[in-house]
Amino acid sequence: MKRKVTLRSTLLIAAPLLLAALLPAMAQDPPGPIVSIIGGLAPDDLLNIRATASPSGKVAARLPNGTAVKNFGCNVVDGYPWCKVEDTQDAHIVGWAPARYLSPNNPAPVPEDAAAPAVAAVASQPSGEQQPDIAARLGGGEPAEPPTAAEIGRTAMQDAYGLAFAASASAGSDAPDTGIPCARDVGQPMIRCETSVAHTGADSTVTVTWPDGGSRVITFHGGKPSGSDSPDEFRFTREGSLNMIRIGVSERFEITDQMALGN
Repeated sequence: MKRKVTLRSTLLIAAPLLLAALLPAMAQDPPGPIVSIIGGLAPDDLLNIRATASPSGKVAARLPNGTAVKNFGCNVVDGYPWCKVEDTQDAHIVGWAPARYLSPNNPAPVPEDAAAPAVAAVASQPSGEQQPDIAARLGGGEPAEPPTAAEIGRTAMQDAYGLAFAASASAGSDAPDTGIPCARDVGQPMIRCETSVAHTGADSTVTVTWPDGGSRVITFHGGKPSGSDSPDEFRFTREGSLNMIRIGVSERFEITDQMALGN
């Protein structure tokens, strides 16, 4: 009987000591990034990777469905969860993306040292400096494993998007900015289209003028995009207060609530 009592007492004393030894070791392991897959986009859409966790943040790159990204954690900004991500194939592509397009999500908050705004090299490179050859950036320096045509095509498209947004961001003016990002053809980088807005009560009509002529009329009803003057399919998604509008298989527009509704 004495031996049983002694054994129990020893375990009761040792258990807290063992737990105390383990907890600091567990606490010292910081949550690392997980790999998330981009999904939930329309087949012809690309996900905006932004320099800041905001729907109005500068677009550093765009990535398609199925892209694997390192997810460093997510913070709630203005009621919406945003995650700090980095393309697993190109460490220069880093920024913030809405959590709803990433699976699985990283439940950890973004570490303070990683929460500073980041801009991909594509968008921040001086205009006078040429980027390295795409094949070299994709690891094509190893002849045994040259990049595939799909990888080169995707990187070229990201470059085009980044350069288009960098150009539009640097084209400052004292006049109010009435332009929006837009694209007319499949695979075309986003360019800048001029707009005019007409309000009727709580509704509004946004007329988008293409740089090469012609226009598209987009209507807003009840605070959301509701249709256009095109017979093609109309659909949209939202990132906070940004409306990402798609018409047919090729036309793309990004219109903020502030521009369309005046709020």
